[in-house]
Amino acid sequence: MENKTIQLPKSWLEHLQEEFSKPYMVNLKEKLQKLKKNKVIFYPPGPLIFNSFNLTPLEKIKVVILGQDPYHGPGQAHGLCFSVPDGIKPPPSLLNIYKELESDIGKKITTQNGNLEAWAKQGVFLLNTTLTVEQSKPLSHQELGWSEFTNKVITIISRELNNIVFILWGSHAQSKKNLIDPNKHLILTSAHPSPLSAYRGFFGSKPFSKTNNFLESKQIDKIKW
Repeated sequence: MENKTIQLPKSWLEHLQEEFSKPYMVNLKEKLQKLKKNKVIFYPPGPLIFNSFNLTPLEKIKVVILGQDPYHGPGQAHGLCFSVPDGIKPPPSLLNIYKELESDIGKKITTQNGNLEAWAKQGVFLLNTTLTVEQSKPLSHQELGWSEFTNKVITIISRELNNIVFILWGSHAQSKKNLIDPNKHLILTSAHPSPLSAYRGFFGSKPFSKTNNFLESKQIDKIKW
């Protein structure tokens, strides 16, 4: 996470520039550099750690989907929650998201492609609350300090913007609910799309049509899911 790789859109830098010099972020950066020096593999690659911020500037956000931490397999993580790059097999949670999307709005999805960049470019901010992870060790970077940074990000979105749809799947995402102003934004909650929990309330929750109905009611262009 060298400084030269932190190239964020102006709207994000206006609100986050100070965060990068705070002790917790300096400490986090040092920890990542030490891991790298010790040849510990972690994901996503450095230039993609802030990919969600670069693809979705603050002023473009319409929807926030919160994930927990990046995929921990080789080639999977590219800085967007639930998304994988072209040519990588979509993981089970993403396949369940596609199933619900098809059931909800009737759109047939090509399940061979798990790249959600098209959503990000339309204003769907795909944020993991922890932005890095060690190979084959889920949640391994959860205590590094990322949550302080991403809590700040969620707070900024809630404070600075209006009429945002926050989609919180599962208990971890829902634990961030207190950072969001319910009087200004729509908060959608359900079970997580993981195969372990999708049948306990994720399937049938219709987040995609509910999102677009809300955006339409506020005269905001709908998302082409």
